[in-house]
Amino acid sequence: MDPRTLQILHERFGHEALRPLQAQVVECVLAGGNPLVVMPTGSGKSLCYQLPALSMPGEGLSLVFSPLIALMEDQVAALKRKGIDAEYINSTLDRRERDRRYQQVAEGAYDILYATPERMKKPEFLAALEARHGGIEKAVKLLAVDEAHCISKWGHDLRPAYQEVGTFRCLLGTPPTLALTATATREVRADIRATLGFDDDTMPLFAAPLDRPNLALEVEPAWDDDAKVAQIAEVARSLPGTGIVYFALIKDLDRMASRIKAALPERRLAIYHGKLDPRDKKRVYNRFIDATPEDGLLLLATNAFGMGVDKPDIRFILHAQVPGSVEAYFQEVGRAGRDGEPSICRLLYCQDDLAIQHTFSEWKNPSAELLQRAAQAILESQHADFDLEELRLAVLGKGRGDRRLEYALITLADLGVIEPTGIEERYRFVRPLEHGDLDPETMEEKRKRDLLRLQDIVNLTRAEDVAAFVREYFDLPATPI
Repeated sequence: MDPRTLQILHERFGHEALRPLQAQVVECVLAGGNPLVVMPTGSGKSLCYQLPALSMPGEGLSLVFSPLIALMEDQVAALKRKGIDAEYINSTLDRRERDRRYQQVAEGAYDILYATPERMKKPEFLAALEARHGGIEKAVKLLAVDEAHCISKWGHDLRPAYQEVGTFRCLLGTPPTLALTATATREVRADIRATLGFDDDTMPLFAAPLDRPNLALEVEPAWDDDAKVAQIAEVARSLPGTGIVYFALIKDLDRMASRIKAALPERRLAIYHGKLDPRDKKRVYNRFIDATPEDGLLLLATNAFGMGVDKPDIRFILHAQVPGSVEAYFQEVGRAGRDGEPSICRLLYCQDDLAIQHTFSEWKNPSAELLQRAAQAILESQHADFDLEELRLAVLGKGRGDRRLEYALITLADLGVIEPTGIEERYRFVRPLEHGDLDPETMEEKRKRDLLRLQDIVNLTRAEDVAAFVREYFDLPATPI
């Protein structure tokens, strides 16, 4: 690696050297290559584009597409603390601040810019890039597509806007491009390449092996709450240090918290889920990150907790209820034992819990008819912005127990029909739903694929060797490539 890049690595990021796989990816990018990077969360994927962004010649900025708003905000804050000219643009900003940042882009500011993929369709975003010195084809010198599995219809978290990135890349003059993800099967990897306009040869794979010998991947039956509490207590007593217990439902997490506390009076408990006030989320997050092994902190959480968490000494991760996919399971257990010390990852399997994920799958795949009804109600309301609860009663006539409309609004936001205001569960109207926005056949295919992922979880619970099952599922090499 050239001396200038190593100097930037040391002076800006505080590292003397890269990990071997990171170094290979960075060298590929600096040579003008387009790597597909599959590395576990916490293994340093971000540095694979942040370092080249500062080292590559040229006046263009490095554009990072990410669907995770909280994570991009955290990364920008960390980069600014290092003195790096970085910023983000997403729907949490009010119009005045967005316009200010667009103007900064147009005037040549920022080495690294994070944005949600939906920005691609915003005329003001395109205008800012076009106004930059050299025009839109010179505006971006490096394109990074984070959480790249969101591109794929075969992935577990499809974001429709991501499927336009390949076309957008051509508009930018085909700059060097990285696609990065922690989880991608062979089908998903092929879909990522095809959508971005590459093949196996033009977008080589750089992958870390899945096997982590220090993680004990286990599945144990637990047919009722008593059995779950007993197993949680057993693991928590056998491994001092910080642990996480994942639940699928907030109401079950809240219901079980007092029982777990009674079984483990020596443990300090914390709770994290998506409905917490943002200030409480930050407080619990900081408490978790700062916890020492002696604190004995046990975090009860839904899958709202975990993205971007890089705590090396998590000693155990338990799933009190089954996750929705093998991809989600692997991301969550992969947070354990990053210091290389022994850690337990145990899934407590109760067949009745499958119904929870089945319901989630139905919610996450709203019908075309429901989407049309919701879009029409928004159009007829004649309000600039609206609240989820107001619309839920108008469309469904039901309360919070039915979350179909919540996911319908997420889908409409992905389509660009509405956008979040930055206030939780509040959206603003953007445009009417148009003919061709919805493809019922494609939507039904996705619903069926999501249900098949739940069958994959059932197969995982029946596997004699869970680690071998996961390795075969993702079909990645046993050694770094």
